[in-house]
Order: sequence, then C-alpha cells, then structure tokens
Amino acid sequence: MNMVKPAEKLVGINWLFTLGILVVALGFQSIAVAEQVQRYPLINSQFPIAAAVEVTGGSLVFESGKVPSPKDAKAEKYSAAYWGNTEEQSFDVLKQIQSSLKSKGLDMGDVIKMTVFLVGDETKGGQMDFGGMMKAYTQFFSTAAQPNLPARSAVQVAGLAVPGMLVEIEVIAFRPK
Repeated sequence: MNMVKPAEKLVGINWLFTLGILVVALGFQSIAVAEQVQRYPLINSQFPIAAAVEVTGGSLVFESGKVPSPKDAKAEKYSAAYWGNTEEQSFDVLKQIQSSLKSKGLDMGDVIKMTVFLVGDETKGGQMDFGGMMKAYTQFFSTAAQPNLPARSAVQVAGLAVPGMLVEIEVIAFRPK
C-alpha cells in the first residue's frame, strides 16, 4: 500500500493550485485587452500639451535625446549661424525624431511624453527661447493632421554636449500590441 504523508499531500495540492492559477492567468492573457492611450487635457487651457497620458496594453519606446544638425556647416563652427536659432534647431530635432519613429513603424501621434532641454539664448538675454521652440513644436503637434498631444516638460539647462546647441529633445512613444 502506498502511503502519502500529510506534508507531501499538502505540497501536491499547492502545486496543483499554483498550476491552476497559472493556466487561468495565461488564458486571460489570450483575451484581447483593449489597447488604449488616454490623454488628459489641461483644465481651462488651450495650451497644446496633455496634462497626463495613461497607456494600457502595448509597449513603450524610449527615444534617446536628439540634438540639432548644423544648419550651415560652412559657417564658423559652433556659432549661431552654424546651428541656427532655437526655432530652427527645434524643427530639425523634431524632424529627426519623426524620422526615427517612422523607422520603427511609429509616428509623432504615438508620442506620449516629451522632455525638452533648452539652453539660454544670448540674443534673449540668456533666457530660453520657449516661443521659438513652440513655433516648431506646433508644426508637429496640435495640428488638424496630428492632434495627439504628449505630456511634456520644457526646462532651461546650463548647456548641452556641444557648444552652440540650444535644443535637445527626448520622447517616449507608445506602440499598441
């Protein structure tokens, strides 16, 4: 006669219980979960950013910070003419982000979080040119063709990796499953 000790019986029951939970959990994973991006608008504001963005289902793509390409490579290296102003640099950086996202099957409408680093502009008394950045930004966000708004922060920094650069932007995009 095969006698099972009470402790062995308990281990067997726990194993079966755990296996049952695992099977149920895996079964639920096969049920399509509604992929969703919920964008929360700023209250009482028309400013073109979201107060917050919530994502469920899918995955996140973290784009490293992008910096501008020289506007005029023949100009004095690292000068304002070499890099361009904040608006020109911002536009170039956003085009780079757009291209990088496209290479991954994404677009600007998939951006859910953006961080903008702006260096103070000497022509603006050392203050960041937020207006210049916004002129470029609103060509990519808050348009009829692309109304999705990311949650966004814009901060002034002391400097970037290369002299004369005024803009660096990093984004997080959402890829639905």
